[in-house]
Amino acid sequence: MEDARLSIGQVARLAGVTPKTLRHYDRIGVLRPADVDPVTGYRWYRPEQVEQVRLVRRLRALELPLEEVRRLLSLLEPRESGDDGAAFRSALAEHRRRIDARVTRLRGILHTIDHLLTDSEGSIMADAVAVGMLDAETHRRLGAELFNDTWRLMELEDRSPADDVLMIHQAHASAYHWLQVGTAQNVARSHWLCSRVYCVVGRGEPALFHARLVLSTCQDHGIGDWDLAFAHEALARAYAVAGDPDEARRHTEQARLASADITTDEDRELLLSDLETIPHVG
Repeated sequence: MEDARLSIGQVARLAGVTPKTLRHYDRIGVLRPADVDPVTGYRWYRPEQVEQVRLVRRLRALELPLEEVRRLLSLLEPRESGDDGAAFRSALAEHRRRIDARVTRLRGILHTIDHLLTDSEGSIMADAVAVGMLDAETHRRLGAELFNDTWRLMELEDRSPADDVLMIHQAHASAYHWLQVGTAQNVARSHWLCSRVYCVVGRGEPALFHARLVLSTCQDHGIGDWDLAFAHEALARAYAVAGDPDEARRHTEQARLASADITTDEDRELLLSDLETIPHVG
């Protein structure tokens, strides 16, 4: 029985952590040692606990707080209900949804910054509201504002069904304004937003409709770089939502190939990281 025990130093080396980390896990109840010597206070662990420590490391790498890690580990303990890890997977899926909302929020910030950097007429900063027939500046301002507010709705972690409806309408309203005065690039990005919104609400057919328009707009106007890569990303995501994993994987690969032509490393990394969020695509 003594041979089956591992010291805290052995477990730390095998799991890739420090003894101090293991002591901390013990103090806060994340991972208790199998035995503690009542005289020396030495902590002893079972060999199978090495894998538990590695799992804690993996969960922490997912930006889960230790309190949540402790809860997730408790969900893996044997239960009479025999849920076979369903509760654990459900908790991870909920965390994934929160991370996805955070990513959406950050992409919305990037989009706003891009507008501020590239809009020479300063329509984002305009405070005046046009009266009567909309002029080009007002179309651009409303298109940008509706685009950004659609992102705001997508990033909500507790989005309601009513929010989903508003999000869809705002995406289309933004597209309408850009269709009036925008460049082909603006039009492509508007259809991309509509496709992403429909993916978020699980509507495969309209997501595909708009994703195809992104690609055709890029092809018809010779648009490459970021927009072409994200056209294939939109198609991959829409096909995944529509239940066609083969086409989803094909367009994921097309997006990766197109990423080679993205001019900046930061934008390329953004595209590649976004591809990792497409469900059911390996």
